[in-house]
Amino acid sequence: MSEPRRSIATVCLSGTLEDKLAAASAAGFDGVEIFENDLIASAASPAEIRAYCRDLGLSIDLYQPFRDFEAVPPARFRQNLRRAERKFDVMEQLGTDLVLVCSTVSPEAVDDDELAAEQLRELAERAQRRGMRVAYEALAWGRFVNTYEHSWRIVRRADHPALGLCLDSFHVLSRGGDPALIRTIPGEKLFYLQLADAPQLDMDVLQWSRHHRLFPGQGSFDLTTFAGNVLDAGYSGPLSLEVFNDVFRQADPKPAAVDAMRSLRLLEERLGLPVAEPAPDLDGYAFAEVVADPGTAARLADGLAALGFAETGEHRSKPVRRWEQGGARVLINTSGAGPDTAEIGALAVESADPLRSARRAEAMSSPILPRERGPQEAGLVSVAAPDGTGVFFCDTAADDGWRGDFRDTAAPAAGLITGIDHVSLTQPFDHFDEAALFCRSVLGLEPEEVTEYAAPFGMVRNRGMVDATRSVRIALNGALVRRGEWAPAVRDPQHIAFTCTDVLAAAERLRASGAPVLPIPDNYYDDLDARFDLDPDLLGALRRGSVLYDRDAGGEFLHLFTELFGSRVFLELVQRVGDYAGYGVGNAPVRMAAHRRQRMTAFGR
Repeated sequence: MSEPRRSIATVCLSGTLEDKLAAASAAGFDGVEIFENDLIASAASPAEIRAYCRDLGLSIDLYQPFRDFEAVPPARFRQNLRRAERKFDVMEQLGTDLVLVCSTVSPEAVDDDELAAEQLRELAERAQRRGMRVAYEALAWGRFVNTYEHSWRIVRRADHPALGLCLDSFHVLSRGGDPALIRTIPGEKLFYLQLADAPQLDMDVLQWSRHHRLFPGQGSFDLTTFAGNVLDAGYSGPLSLEVFNDVFRQADPKPAAVDAMRSLRLLEERLGLPVAEPAPDLDGYAFAEVVADPGTAARLADGLAALGFAETGEHRSKPVRRWEQGGARVLINTSGAGPDTAEIGALAVESADPLRSARRAEAMSSPILPRERGPQEAGLVSVAAPDGTGVFFCDTAADDGWRGDFRDTAAPAAGLITGIDHVSLTQPFDHFDEAALFCRSVLGLEPEEVTEYAAPFGMVRNRGMVDATRSVRIALNGALVRRGEWAPAVRDPQHIAFTCTDVLAAAERLRASGAPVLPIPDNYYDDLDARFDLDPDLLGALRRGSVLYDRDAGGEFLHLFTELFGSRVFLELVQRVGDYAGYGVGNAPVRMAAHRRQRMTAFGR
């Protein structure tokens, strides 16, 4: 089966109608749904918008919405028909032949399927005379018609060739509808398909719809089954996104449209459509790169040395040094960073086929980044995550791998650290879902459950993204509300977590060497004793080493943190006992408060 046409409703994006259309075209969409409010606010005539879309390579697939039409008294029906003719005039100028009619919420309407069918038949007859069609949609909050089964009964009763259904995944799945029955609807009566994901929320369905929809792959709905049933029924129109979301409608429309396209491609892949090569298997991290100014880089190097790392190499053409212990590798890059700056500039994952990973990234709307390459240096490829972090695809064992770009200066250190367990990246609130979708579509990672916790400066959201073997873990974090200028001394923290065979032993060594371990207050350990009734010797060792602890049904988790290097980067040692798969997020508020104390003390406040 060939790739379907892809469309997006202008309501998904921020800006003027012209801004939205330009963004949709740049992201590679084939067509758009024109939302009536966007057209009304535009200074361009419908004919001018038609010409603009033509120049951008966009078709206008749908004009919407036409509200509160059916099952009304005769006088109101005559007014509605007049209103419809004016909309047909607009559609004629736009060059589109399909209008969306939402099931009524009008207080004048009556619960009468026969009357609704009769009036919709008359509307379809008028549309057909003008070469147009009507797609009837059941709103999840419709006054009488709020399921697709009910809307189909009315369309079937009306029995007009210019009247069909619009199926919207939100309206079906938010009510717990059974999409399997869609297969029984003739394909020629499925005029349009609208797709939206959403988180599972217990709230009024109208508010849920208006504010919390998401692009496919960002929420909890089973869109693969839903859309698969529509395609199996014989639907041949575009796959179109209709997403009402407060964040998207304030964000820059260009990256939002790219995110939307990426979401459709991921859904299409799961539908078995030929979109991209499968994501190659991953096998852990090749390295993590920290970009820092020279002073901060020196402090970070001292911290790595205290943790048992050895400096093992110097890049042949760039100011980058390599540090290693066991299978953990950290690159420190001192090019271009401002004072007191350190940030995770790049991650490198071990790919079974780096070139195929790169081709997949490009197919998923993540173009390969330009990269300066010295003579005889490896041809590494990378893409940019939504927050700007570079992601490299590597094969460290290859003869022409990235290690050849370094002059070796020492052998890797052996110690308690064996590799990188996970990397934690703080995302701006309006990029949190986008970052998760990037990890899913480009890297082939799967999302874990979202957890939220009360931190010293507001609610924080956390979501792990993992590969099938959990060799690559990325922990995404984001504040639910933007914080004021007064609050945190540590903004947008990032850290690298290393696997450790014995965190308590590591803590003893670090304490003896004066390493920059983050001090944890006694109150934490008093509460830990109350919650878990730990062995006194274990509790004492945890307290002495500033080691934090968590436990669940799968096992135990021991971890410690370093102090900050620069304004936002720190390191973590973690030990997983049994099948513990989390990140100790319950301890995050304690760590955040401790880092703020360190940061404020460092600046004498």
